[in-house]
Amino acid sequence: MSFLKNIKNMITGEDKSRYLRGFAKTSDAIGAKLKIITAGGKIDPNTFLEDLMVTLLEADLGYKTSELVCEEFEKEMKNYVAMSSRDVFVILKKVLKSVYGDDEKSIVMNDEGPTVFLLVGVNGAGKTSTIAKLAAMFKKEGKSVALVAGDTFRAGASEQLALWAQKIGVAIIKGKANQDPSSVLVDGCRFAKEKGIDILLCDTAGRLQTKVNLMNELSKMKKVIAKEIAGAPHNTWLVLDSTTGQNGLSQGELFNEATKLNGIILTKMDGTSKGGIVIALKNLLKIPVIFVTMGETMEDLRPFDLTLYLDSILKEMEDAQK
Repeated sequence: MSFLKNIKNMITGEDKSRYLRGFAKTSDAIGAKLKIITAGGKIDPNTFLEDLMVTLLEADLGYKTSELVCEEFEKEMKNYVAMSSRDVFVILKKVLKSVYGDDEKSIVMNDEGPTVFLLVGVNGAGKTSTIAKLAAMFKKEGKSVALVAGDTFRAGASEQLALWAQKIGVAIIKGKANQDPSSVLVDGCRFAKEKGIDILLCDTAGRLQTKVNLMNELSKMKKVIAKEIAGAPHNTWLVLDSTTGQNGLSQGELFNEATKLNGIILTKMDGTSKGGIVIALKNLLKIPVIFVTMGETMEDLRPFDLTLYLDSILKEMEDAQK
């Protein structure tokens, strides 16, 4: 059983409640609005697709993905002589699941040494707190964990991460202010090998995706890590603030070009009505969402679950059928 499947097997009824709370604003943007549109029984197919398109755009699926959802919905409509609000709910859930695509994902684990995670993203996305949540999660699973403070430029970044390390009870490798971050990552890799560390979580400086020199620096970091530990970084994840909406797609595209992402962590899901970005990211970039954060506590980092996500954003529509 993979590590991620083991984590997902721990999902309980409380997780469903957490998802419902975390995606409440998106549920209002999609489920609640469609409940109003479909109220009264018979659905007019001529106007419904327009309403659906507007609703999806407002929830930040973006134009291309929203258009695809509407096209697939229209195909399904042909199987109905007349549609009820219940039919709309069933079709939409089916179509959104299809457009998201395969939900299989995994955390790549290194069986012959430390497993290295490289966390990238822009300033303010929540990388530092997300790394802390990951460290707490891995430690709870019985793994030995170390953090690498690869953000040597932002004032106080290393100290902030060090406070988290102390609170969680894990090791941290720091450099000096303005030190070459790649050299700090090398130190971190060597420490992890010498101490037999299971999980090495590497922070990086926040950077705008439009700054070519900074993006090139990320490519350099990956190369030096690979020289120290075979196959590393085994997981390169983009930490993305979900409230940024469609700008997240641009971030995803350019960070992927620089670092070859194999996962995304969406933060601040509880604070946005734009949770449709989940569908757009996977549909357009083909990069799976691994985790979502729905609050500030350690327990608010949860494995992304497509079924719970769809149940949450369409809850208002589903409740109307009962």
